[in-house]
Amino acid sequence: MAVENNRQAQQLVYNKYASKMLSVCRQYIKDLHHAEDLMISAFMKVFTHMKNFEHKGSFEGWIRRIMINECISYIRAQKKVSFLEDEYYKEDSFNNIESNLSVEDIQFLIDSLPDGYKMIFNLYAIEGYKHLEIADLLGISESTSKSQLHHARKMLQEQISKLKNYSHGTA
Repeated sequence: MAVENNRQAQQLVYNKYASKMLSVCRQYIKDLHHAEDLMISAFMKVFTHMKNFEHKGSFEGWIRRIMINECISYIRAQKKVSFLEDEYYKEDSFNNIESNLSVEDIQFLIDSLPDGYKMIFNLYAIEGYKHLEIADLLGISESTSKSQLHHARKMLQEQISKLKNYSHGTA
């Protein structure tokens, strides 16, 4: 078993989850090589702490949380992220934007967000965290989480509008 430091079992776990977990890391880290390094580092933590998995939820979800935490720790250590307190934002309802964008285009647009916006957008919109959970995880207020998400969505909508106008020849 992978819990008992069995390298073959660990290799099976790695092989099963590596591509999904690289995608998770890639959502937070633009550079593929850095994302790969962080994924490998996070897998080392998975194997080291496997005995702590409490079987409360999916194993994949547990691994995913470790990947996200590893990426957030890396970003924080790089001092590349800051969160501005914004008490005066208006919470809009954003509709799903109909578009013909590819996954690569969408990832490119998300990558172009400032790191704070991107981190909160990913945690909320992709990972399904609640604002209170994000606030606890990042050491910010719940309202800061909400405002960062608002700004990220607004920025993404503006970028998508520009792309649509450009592709329709109105740019």
